[in-house]
Amino acid sequence: MDIMDFRSDTVTQPTDRMREAMAAAVVGDDVYGDDPTVNELQEYAAALTGMESSLYVCSGTMGNLVSVMSHCCRGEGVLLGVNSHMWRNEGGNMACVAGVMPFPLDDSSGLPSLESIKSSYMPSGNVHYANTTMLAMENTHNSAGGIPAEVGAFAEAADLAKDIGLLVHVDGARIFDAAEYFGVDVKEYSRRVDSIQICLSKGLGAPMGSIVCGSRSFIDRARKFRKLLGGGQRQAGVAAAAGLIALKEMRGRLSDDHSNASLLASLLSGLEEHGIDVEPARRRTNMVYFKIRRGIDAISLIDRCSERGLLISLAGPGRIRMVTHLGLDEGSVRCAVVIIGDILKYCEVINQ
Repeated sequence: MDIMDFRSDTVTQPTDRMREAMAAAVVGDDVYGDDPTVNELQEYAAALTGMESSLYVCSGTMGNLVSVMSHCCRGEGVLLGVNSHMWRNEGGNMACVAGVMPFPLDDSSGLPSLESIKSSYMPSGNVHYANTTMLAMENTHNSAGGIPAEVGAFAEAADLAKDIGLLVHVDGARIFDAAEYFGVDVKEYSRRVDSIQICLSKGLGAPMGSIVCGSRSFIDRARKFRKLLGGGQRQAGVAAAAGLIALKEMRGRLSDDHSNASLLASLLSGLEEHGIDVEPARRRTNMVYFKIRRGIDAISLIDRCSERGLLISLAGPGRIRMVTHLGLDEGSVRCAVVIIGDILKYCEVINQ
């Protein structure tokens, strides 16, 4: 049975070009800074984002954590979205490991509001407060529907944070989806912030790894914290070779994912009479969220879809997420909607 995996864009397989590059990679010991392929990846990523330097890390979660640790001292505070990946999906690491206190803000629109940033900022000098050091934003915002931040709104939030003395970090796991959606250079986002984390292993298709970009002094600190967290790797160029292909060759195809997600949302909306409510998205990239009103609960739908070779994921109570990526095409989308529709219609019949 063929499997159509819509659970996440993390399930992509490396391309033939990536496998060839990995097999042929020239490697060294990256902890010594001697791996030429890792060095090439880091130099390319820094130039791509307009930053002074960058660091290859094992994962997006590690990249975000080393950024927090490099910007903040223990006992300080970070402003971030209450629905953000850094708040909800990274194991509480900034509190547990970094000793940093998160201050969650409303980010239901994809970005924390300017008012929430201003009102939640705790200045230094008062012994009662965890002094606020950093603002973290997510772009694209996963839980808000994969929404990309409009450049102007993003700039307003970043500029406000800097005006009140905060450093700004971006969880840019899917930042190239945002850049592709608006047709802008990724520097339109990265030049406004102090650091950015970019995943190579999502829509760009590499098998592992993320890049953290920032100033040279920031990356020097991040390298120390990467080692502290056990992220110092040896002949990492084998994986970094795929990351180079991801950055150089895979950014341009992200629009295909966006088109397929729009088609998916449209076709699923056609099942509204059978109990599906598709969450609207003002700006849709590669994610579709929906709920089921009747006939079957979300977990049962996921299980029945799996039996037919369609993998989808639970994203909260009764909430289902489907993500398009390079392993899926228009035919996959249409077949997935047929399977979901068949299950819903069958449930209607047996529940009558």
